[in-house]
Amino acid sequence: MERPEPITVSALNRYIKNLIDRDEILNMVYIRGEISNFKNHYTGHMYFTLKDDSSLIKCVMFKTYTSNLNFVPKDGMSVVILGTVSAYERDGIYQIYVKGMEIDGVGALYAEYEKLKEKLAAEGLFDEKNKKKIPKLPRSIGVVTSKTGAVIRDIINVTTRRFPNVNIKLYPASVQGKGAAETIVKAIKYFNEVKNVDVIIVARGGGSLEDLWPFNEEITARAIFESEIPIISAVGHETDFTISDFVADLRAPTPSAAGELAVPELKELKWKLKNSEKQLCVLLNKKVEIMRNKFKSLQNSRVLKNPFDIVRQRTIAVQNFERQLIDKTNLELKDNKIKLVRIVSKLDTLSPLKTLTRGYAILENQKSEVITSINDVNTGDIVKVVLQDGEKKATII
Repeated sequence: MERPEPITVSALNRYIKNLIDRDEILNMVYIRGEISNFKNHYTGHMYFTLKDDSSLIKCVMFKTYTSNLNFVPKDGMSVVILGTVSAYERDGIYQIYVKGMEIDGVGALYAEYEKLKEKLAAEGLFDEKNKKKIPKLPRSIGVVTSKTGAVIRDIINVTTRRFPNVNIKLYPASVQGKGAAETIVKAIKYFNEVKNVDVIIVARGGGSLEDLWPFNEEITARAIFESEIPIISAVGHETDFTISDFVADLRAPTPSAAGELAVPELKELKWKLKNSEKQLCVLLNKKVEIMRNKFKSLQNSRVLKNPFDIVRQRTIAVQNFERQLIDKTNLELKDNKIKLVRIVSKLDTLSPLKTLTRGYAILENQKSEVITSINDVNTGDIVKVVLQDGEKKATII
């Protein structure tokens, strides 16, 4: 049998592309799936993968159609798309060329989740400054979860293994379905009213977005934020993030991890205490040695050997100061006395009584007023003549 002539890769891809393009069903498909690996290219085109539980297909939505979207696609959204299946001849792959897209089912729930998340973040419910510290060694732990299932068993096993003396108080709550959020809120409020625990763990196992929805409701978020008792959120698996995780004082990736974060390991705690005790002993010994050396140094000091030396030195200093003060005072008095004598001499020179010693006299009228002019007296007036050694009366002739 004669072998056929081989064709090129391009020819094969072109042939496959033509087969797909001629198929009427593939020319316009309406398909539901979850978005993953979403990329919003700077050109305006969107590239992503649409998947379900067992399969996936690549998708591209060109800028011409993305401008008609009333939402921003994100990983995890469930959507319904309208488009055409065709092959990309160069790479030999087939993909959906999306012409329309809308949120579907869980996707609508995801949009609601994002909207509430943005609202609470804007109000500051996620801020680190509002987070309360988890106690280092709680005496009692409150657990809000279902009374059946693996979650409560895991938390009990982990916490009691790490710290056997811890007391766990379970408040059975519905963690899935209608009314679950209300029971979670009721549990949180109960622990805050009775104040019989030091920390609260709000937990449940993994699940879909619908299953975890009670932990994404606003009443749950606000109850966690308003709790006076610190809260650890342990909802779902490590990759699951709920609004409760963002509001809580601490997020644990799993319920078991919440048990590890809530209490220290007793062995490790004992080791730390023992190590601290050793360090304290070393520090105390060093301190004692330092003080002992300091005491020895003081014993050999001149102050302790001759304690009265400093008294004598201070006495001599006081006596010297006293002598200096007396000398300075006497000198000041002497200078002031000389100045006083000079001033008195000047005053004595200017005194009218000094003039009287040289044979002069002072005339006063009956009013004891000094007569300085002949116009101040008349013939027959009686005047007083003041001399050096006394005074006499005289009549003007």
